[in-house]
Amino acid sequence: MKLEKKEGIDDVIFGEIQLLLAEKRTALSSMRTGIAIFALPLSVLSVLVATSKYYDALKVLHFLLPLLALNAVLVALGAYLIIHSILRIRHYDRHIQELKRQHSAIAEFIE
Repeated sequence: MKLEKKEGIDDVIFGEIQLLLAEKRTALSSMRTGIAIFALPLSVLSVLVATSKYYDALKVLHFLLPLLALNAVLVALGAYLIIHSILRIRHYDRHIQELKRQHSAIAEFIE
């Protein structure tokens, strides 16, 4: 009877760890999206700099200002996603370490 109860507890702990790892994968995916969003404005600005000899910035300022504003928003969104993902990953890692500390029998299965 006690063995069945212990196996049930172990199953619950394994399920909790699997859920935490799934959440960690989601946070990593969010970080990947943030990096891609962060890289887009840098690419656009590099094209603008590379082609700057073909236009006069003051004559196309009405196009440049909204583009620069959009790039600033994208940089802010990308930075938010990256920072939020890092914080969530650290939270999940701490939670998994706490579970490993509390249940030493399953610690050998988790790196």
